[in-house]
Amino acid sequence: MAGKSAEWVFEDPRLKAMHQDYDAYTEENFAVWKTLYERQIVNLPNAASKAYLEGIKEINFTADRIANFSEVNQILSKSTGWGVQVVPGLIDDDLFFGLLNHKRFPSSTWLRKMEQLDYLEEPDMFHDAFAHMPMLTNQPYVDFLQDLSGIALKYIDDKWAIHLLSRIYWFTIEFGLIRENGALKIYGAGILSSAGETKFSLSDDPEHRDYDVRSIMQTPYWKDKFQDKYYVIESYEQLYNSIPEIERVLAEELIANEDPEKEP
Repeated sequence: MAGKSAEWVFEDPRLKAMHQDYDAYTEENFAVWKTLYERQIVNLPNAASKAYLEGIKEINFTADRIANFSEVNQILSKSTGWGVQVVPGLIDDDLFFGLLNHKRFPSSTWLRKMEQLDYLEEPDMFHDAFAHMPMLTNQPYVDFLQDLSGIALKYIDDKWAIHLLSRIYWFTIEFGLIRENGALKIYGAGILSSAGETKFSLSDDPEHRDYDVRSIMQTPYWKDKFQDKYYVIESYEQLYNSIPEIERVLAEELIANEDPEKEP
């Protein structure tokens, strides 16, 4: 970003020097992690992408131990050069995309309560860790994430551009499907952390569309219920190779949005 140092995001005062205080986790925290982990992991061998299943083994997550970010960072640094940056929760767009562009995945360290097992309005660390971090071991996936964030930083002051890019992020990183050996599999973290949506997304109930950048940018998404449509990639290389198209289509959509004769 213009006028800022290469490492500006780590120097920003909004990003407090936070860390994971592992010793502070309570018995309830461990019980919540274990319950969520065991409830979902049984659904994934036949549902999740091969990249996710390989990633969760590589990153060494288990039901009995809450994810330890120090250990995760050591593994990711050797795997793809990525790491985890502790954040308090939801953060501003420029910090979010700035961290991703610097190969740091933002994650909270707090866990939901037992009475919140089935729904949270704001993602907790189970979602951030269990669902997102195993995929950070896949190189084309993280390359896509980094370059998508680079595009977002170029348009960070354009709210409509960020909204269109959020649709790309939503229908890929959070709710994306991939076709492997002719079968639909899940790589989107929003699905991987939800037992209900894992089953629903692979069923015949929703619409399954081939990955299409323009279609995604023109498709709203829902935060409070299962999606009625999911986009399917053929490979993570396809996802990464779509970066130039994303930048081109974004520019075209922004121009079209300025047309006074265009319907809102």
